[in-house]
Amino acid sequence: MADDALEATVQARTERQLLLKERPNATFDFVVEEAVFMRPLGGVDVTRDLLDHVLGAVAPRNVTLQIMPTNSEHHACMAGPIQLLETPDGSWRGYSEGQESGLLIADPKQVSRLHMRYARLRSQALSPKDSVGLLERIRGAL
Repeated sequence: MADDALEATVQARTERQLLLKERPNATFDFVVEEAVFMRPLGGVDVTRDLLDHVLGAVAPRNVTLQIMPTNSEHHACMAGPIQLLETPDGSWRGYSEGQESGLLIADPKQVSRLHMRYARLRSQALSPKDSVGLLERIRGAL
């Protein structure tokens, strides 16, 4: 990725993260693979900072993180990541992202299937409390 494209991507992600603080009445729920937190990209200091950042981001009541353990043999979203988004008018959209593409999903039947997969995924992941505990143990082991 070219430097200007990388900078634009980082800026967009940083701006999206502000929503967690700017919208305290909105609910944000995340399920993340444990392997994301186990890979020490950038070294131990960067990984420790990442874990501190995530632990701080999930502290508010409106933000929930669940971790999908790496020892799970399968889970409901093995086909790739999804995002579910509610619009101001109460309708739902799905977003599926790949390496070189993304797909906005508006068809109500397809979005319903994504909701069902996400509900199952959440039931398969660690509880929010256990997820925070795992992150704290990973951080402590660094």
